[in-house]
Amino acid sequence: MDEKFIRGIKIDWNKIGKNNYARKIPSIDSINRLDFNSNITFFVGENGTGKSTLLESIAVAYGFNAEGGSKNFNFSTMDTHSDLYKAINVVKGALRPKSNFFLRAESFYNVASKIEEYRDGDDYNTYYESYGGKSMHEQSHGESFLALIQNRFTANGLYILDEPEAALSPQRQLTLLMHIYNLAKKGSQFIIASHSPILLGIPEASILSFDEGIIREIKYEETESYRITELFINNKQLLLNNLLNNE
Repeated sequence: MDEKFIRGIKIDWNKIGKNNYARKIPSIDSINRLDFNSNITFFVGENGTGKSTLLESIAVAYGFNAEGGSKNFNFSTMDTHSDLYKAINVVKGALRPKSNFFLRAESFYNVASKIEEYRDGDDYNTYYESYGGKSMHEQSHGESFLALIQNRFTANGLYILDEPEAALSPQRQLTLLMHIYNLAKKGSQFIIASHSPILLGIPEASILSFDEGIIREIKYEETESYRITELFINNKQLLLNNLLNNE
C-alpha cells in the first residue's frame, strides 16, 4: 500500500501558548510539518527528547483516547497528555483503516480494565476472541500485550504504539517484530516510539531520531539503542570495569 492512513502532520504553533511544554522540547519546536513515507515509522531518542509527547499528540489529534485503546474507547483516569494535539492537523490519506489501536505501555492496565467493562452486553465468547479468548487481567503483562496485538491487530489497520517492548522478553519482541512486519506488508501502518534494538531492526522501516534537538531520519546502525547494545556485547568486561570502578 503506497497510500498511508496518516500521510503526515502539520503543526500550527499559533494554537498553543508560548509557555506550552511542547515549545520547550527542541526537536518538536523545530518542526512545522512531518511526513510519513513508510508503513512502519519509528520515533527514537533519549528520554525527554519528545518522541512520546509527539506520538501521543498525533494519536489524540487523530481521534484516539489519550490513555489508549481503539477510537471507540472513551474514558479518562488522569489527564496528563500535552495540549500539543490542539495544534496538530493530521494529513490523512484517501483510505480509512479497517482497524485501529493506540497502545501505551504505561497506561495499558487502564485500557485492559476498560476492555473488561466494554464487554458487558456483548456475547462473552465472541468478544474475547478479538483479545485472544482470555481476560487481559488473567495474563501476564507481556502475554496480554501480545494477545491483544496478535488477535486485535489486522491487515489494513492503523496502529500507534508507545514503547510496546516494555513488557516483552527479547524472544517475544522477535514475535512482535514478525507480526508488525507481516501486517505492514498487508497494508497496515505503524507509528512506534521505541528503544528496542530488536524492533528497530525491522526491514524497510523509517527511523526518525529526536536527538540533537532536531527530527531527522537515520539508519538502524546509527541509533543509540543499536550502538550501545553492540558496544556492551562486544566490550562487556571493559565497559563494566570503566563504569563500576570509576568512582
